[in-house]
Amino acid sequence: MDLYLPIANLSVNALVIVALGFGVGLLSGMFGVGGGFLTTPLLIFYGIPPTVAAASAASQVTGASVSGVFAHFRRGGVDMHMGAVLVVGGVLGSIAGAGLFTILQETGQIDTVIGILYVLMLGSIGGLMLHESVGAVRVARGARVAKPRKRRHHPLVAMLPLRWRFYRSGLYISPLAPLLLGFFTGVLTVLLGVGGGFILVPAMLYLLGMGTQVVVGTSLFQILFVTAAATLVHATTTKAVDIVLAALLLLGSVTGAQLGARFAQKVRPEYLRLALAVMVLLVASRMFLGLVWRPDEIYSVELS
Repeated sequence: MDLYLPIANLSVNALVIVALGFGVGLLSGMFGVGGGFLTTPLLIFYGIPPTVAAASAASQVTGASVSGVFAHFRRGGVDMHMGAVLVVGGVLGSIAGAGLFTILQETGQIDTVIGILYVLMLGSIGGLMLHESVGAVRVARGARVAKPRKRRHHPLVAMLPLRWRFYRSGLYISPLAPLLLGFFTGVLTVLLGVGGGFILVPAMLYLLGMGTQVVVGTSLFQILFVTAAATLVHATTTKAVDIVLAALLLLGSVTGAQLGARFAQKVRPEYLRLALAVMVLLVASRMFLGLVWRPDEIYSVELS
């Protein structure tokens, strides 16, 4: 069933896009992370222009985050004070990212920059996840004793001025730290179409020293508002959001996320993290090959 995407300016098989969204939603539900960092590369592999893929993936992440935020609200797992600071930083980062996106688009370098950023980001995150998950598997098998994690914010965070109390997170730190963190994830959201949760959650744990009971909910709270802001910025400046593509992705991802969450309850979490790390590294390798592999035909003309 072919469907025309007006912004991407090409026809795609609607069932393939829905299936892609379903697969990303399934992985999101299984591994407990947003699927934006996989959605954009997979769309690019399918033939969607990188600019449209990044902008449309951000809108899909917005819709997929709503149910998760409400679930964590009901359990009291959202630090509204911390979330508000992260959102302000994220919105400012989205505006800055849109300016950078436009400059790269005008110079014709946006596709290359998106590819390079994905290779660097997925490669580093995948490597860290692989190291952590292998250690967790060894602990689960009794080959190594787990070291207790000290809940403490980073010394650089402690050096920042203007400390505030974040009661729900149990922190007394400068608001500049979450503001800068939110700004960085806001820039990434616009450039790459990711929610930023796979960077935000570890940073909140190991840099800010937040308690685990509020990290995921607060991260989703920030992702919801920042991806919405990024979608609005894209729609009004870059004009790269394809609402048809985003709707097809969302249709599949909502169903996939529910099934993935059920499946995750039957598998040990350390093995899930190991599988996700391998998958992220495979996607990074494929993106790298796309950047360096010389095609058989450097120039091509397509008549339609």
